[in-house]
Amino acid sequence: MKAPKFAKLFAQLPQLNQPQRQQVLAALHPAAGLDRVIALIGEIRSEGRRCPDCACERCHRHGQANNLQRYRCCACGRTFNDLTGTPLARLRHKGKWLEYLETVLDSRTVRPAAKRIGVHRNTAFRWRHRFLDRVKDDRPTRLSGIVEADEMFLLESQKGSRKLDRPPRKRGGRAALPGISHHLDCILVARDRSGQTIDAVTGRGALKVAQLVKHLLPKLDRQALLVTDANAAYPAFARAHGIAHQAVNVSAGERVRTGVEGAIHIQNVNAYHRRFKEWLVRFHGVASRRLPNYLGWHRALDGGRVASVEQLLRIAFGVINR
Repeated sequence: MKAPKFAKLFAQLPQLNQPQRQQVLAALHPAAGLDRVIALIGEIRSEGRRCPDCACERCHRHGQANNLQRYRCCACGRTFNDLTGTPLARLRHKGKWLEYLETVLDSRTVRPAAKRIGVHRNTAFRWRHRFLDRVKDDRPTRLSGIVEADEMFLLESQKGSRKLDRPPRKRGGRAALPGISHHLDCILVARDRSGQTIDAVTGRGALKVAQLVKHLLPKLDRQALLVTDANAAYPAFARAHGIAHQAVNVSAGERVRTGVEGAIHIQNVNAYHRRFKEWLVRFHGVASRRLPNYLGWHRALDGGRVASVEQLLRIAFGVINR
């Protein structure tokens, strides 16, 4: 719009009545959301922008498409935008992204989130896992000091699968076998006393030493003290890799004991288990293949570590703890 025409239109705004003002604000709201998210995308990607094909950092502007600036690589000639090569590539309705991320921060389920932002429930579900794709990988690089580790178990679920490898269960059901079996997903959680947390879905059934080597060893400082329950996999793992280890025999009623290193217990990690299970109830069962996304989602929210939609959008583009 030309400047004189805009100035004339702007001067008439005070003449609007209340319903008309509400109508104008409703019309401008999506555009304001789009401008804000486009500015955030440009800010996030401006540092370290490179070609997704050859990783060359030399590029120049090459027009616009879908409200995003496009670039051409000076080395290979490929064109790209700031979403190319990210989980958010080709995702539509950018003007609603930040409003949707507010529902993620509020831990809303699919239907209330879809109703709030005005999209179909299937769209809200797909958006959830596109935005959480990188969140699940946002873990600390190291756990140090006293590190508590323990596993929890959830009934495995093939929710959403067209083919099952077992007879279907009605309304979630119960495990076909008592105790710890291949009908349960094992989730390992390790947490140091500063609140740094890592988690991993290790597979079905009891925890094994090989799984600890894969998921815990790369994140564990060699000077750390590992505190666990009496599961035999932990002392075997600690002996094999020269890690200091203390076990708390919870099944025998032992809760806390005092050592030269400090209080020896696993109450922090067990409290984290409880918070996660209570938070997960609202979703009425999640598929086992989606568990890492939900673990990352809860880890981001626990203790207010991620408190703004801008920070959540940054993580959706790439991990921030490296």
